[in-house]
Amino acid sequence: MSKKSDIAFFSFLVLILVTADQFLKRIITYTMELYDQHYIIDNFFSFKFSIDYVVNTGSAFSFLADKSWGIYVLSIVSMILGSIIMLFTLVAAGMGKKFLASSFALISAGAFGNLVDRFTLKHVIDFLRFDFGSYTFPVFNFADICAVVGTLLIIFLILFKPKYFDEFLRKIGVGAKKHA
Repeated sequence: MSKKSDIAFFSFLVLILVTADQFLKRIITYTMELYDQHYIIDNFFSFKFSIDYVVNTGSAFSFLADKSWGIYVLSIVSMILGSIIMLFTLVAAGMGKKFLASSFALISAGAFGNLVDRFTLKHVIDFLRFDFGSYTFPVFNFADICAVVGTLLIIFLILFKPKYFDEFLRKIGVGAKKHA
């Protein structure tokens, strides 16, 4: 693939992931009432998985959910960070760093997916719930999965492929300059 087609592909990938996130959330809102719960796996070795329709006016773990202004702050942060990370996606794609571009695309799609909710609904729709024994993991959504997987891939690159990641950092002017 050429650099231009790589850039187009990763731009399209972000759009597809955001669309998938919004589609899944719409399915939840059209088929369930708020706070409904449908078990998919119920008490398999103390493990439960359910689809729960909940809303979150905050961010991860309901951070800032109790603040009336929190949704606006989170929207601004999501817009800025999502845009910066989208730019990183395009730079990495232009460099031919497809693994890195994929990682950034996932993070950007996660930020934009939840931003659409914050902007249009003033809350984020969450619907995936896992219980492990007496512990209930905070309910999340597809956009959150994208952001977490993308972040884990970046961490993998930093830990196990630092030269690969350093080339990108040098390109954006952050890493140490390479001496001839």
